Amino acid sequence: MVLQLTVPKLACSACVNAITKVIQTLDSTASVQANPKTKLVSIETQASETAIKEAIAAAGYPSV
Repeated sequence: MVLQLTVPKLACSACVNAITKVIQTLDSTASVQANPKTKLVSIETQASETAIKEAIAAAGYPSV
């Protein structure tokens, strides 16, 4: 499944790395692409959308 999320607090490459780590903790094969300028995160994963959103929110990056 591919998710497209808007993450307002996504500001830099360190944020991208933090979000990627959290997602890959849930699904080690997940592919994450994020753009701090547009605040968009594209995630290809087998994990549920709810689990992904909860995990990145817990890391300090809630999506809208």
